[in-house]
Amino acid sequence: MLLHVLHGALILAMRYPRLTNPERAVITRAWARKMLDIFGVRLAIRGDNPGFYPANTLLVANHVSWLDIIALSGGTVSRFVAKKEIRSWPAIGWMAANGGTLFIDRSNRRDASRVNGQLAEALEQGGCMSVFPEGTTSDGFGLLPFKSSLFESAMIAGSRVQPVAIRYLDETGALTDRVAFIGEATIAQTLGRLLATRHLTIELIYGQRLQAGAPGLATRFELSAAARAEILAALGLAEECAEAPCDQATDPALAAN
Repeated sequence: MLLHVLHGALILAMRYPRLTNPERAVITRAWARKMLDIFGVRLAIRGDNPGFYPANTLLVANHVSWLDIIALSGGTVSRFVAKKEIRSWPAIGWMAANGGTLFIDRSNRRDASRVNGQLAEALEQGGCMSVFPEGTTSDGFGLLPFKSSLFESAMIAGSRVQPVAIRYLDETGALTDRVAFIGEATIAQTLGRLLATRHLTIELIYGQRLQAGAPGLATRFELSAAARAEILAALGLAEECAEAPCDQATDPALAAN
């Protein structure tokens, strides 16, 4: 595992500066899939995958773990937006910055405007970017409200928005929060749980692509709501069950059957 991480760092330092974005995407996806293999994680891709590096596309996904980034890169390669604190993390911060991550100060509401400008510029230049609009991680059993601010970048750039639902499944196919990066959990703790887990599957479910500015998607608020609805549907959740998942007795969708 450490050798593969070191290999990735060497690629970032020595090869990335000389490569085009599509060339970087090929290498990044191969590295991510190998990392998942090392972890013993199976990647399952469902829905209409837009390709390994779709131009002018904003990926939006629910957020469960730091492992989301590796899983998403194993399906569709993109650059990410992350909280500014990650920039100062040893090794990880350096790799994120050199991999093209944009950092946002979540304590400063005005910083979204700066990041939107950077996102829009990258999208207009044919890039593929990813955001986690919940703004934090969850246990994976529900879906938190979306913050719509960074959807403005797609409006500016006239981008396609690709909703992606991320599900972590155990050996029985049931949802698991085993590697959720929540509460007081550390990367070391979640990594330990990951290495101790057998037959973990990460499922990426690609929803319907949304065109910013299309009828019904004329504002960032409409775009955010539509993307969230796609992810809710892919997760199999009713809106009433998004933040506090319903059981069979209270889920309206199940009660109607």
